[in-house]
Amino acid sequence: MNNKRLWKVLCWNIRGLNSDKKWNSIRDKVQESICNILCLQETKRQSFDLQFIRKFCPQNFDSFHFLPSTGASGGILVVWQGNLFKGDLAFQNEFAVSINFTSKLNEANWILQQFMPLAPTKEKEISSTGSKTFNCLMTWIGL
Repeated sequence: MNNKRLWKVLCWNIRGLNSDKKWNSIRDKVQESICNILCLQETKRQSFDLQFIRKFCPQNFDSFHFLPSTGASGGILVVWQGNLFKGDLAFQNEFAVSINFTSKLNEANWILQQFMPLAPTKEKEISSTGSKTFNCLMTWIGL
């Protein structure tokens, strides 16, 4: 019996979550991607609660951790489906957050590390395909 599972993670440099004009587009993209975890960078928000997250996330995204912005820049938000994962903060500093996830379906453990985006000049140096740099690093621990 194969008990492996494919989890989908959507990472997005959102460039601010304070505008209600973005909320429907974010919700639509989350639903379209059928992701299980949403990682947002550059949220430009000091705090989050579930009531605010409901404005742009589908109902089943009910667990989260965030790194507040510094002034008008920065900020990280990781939101996941609590019925699928238990998430515990493993590490946090002013530039990154690491969350230890445990699958509620098969007890698999893994760590998601979300970093603040690189400066645009560095993104151009790193990216050879013209696409944005993928700033979401997943480290699998056992499967």
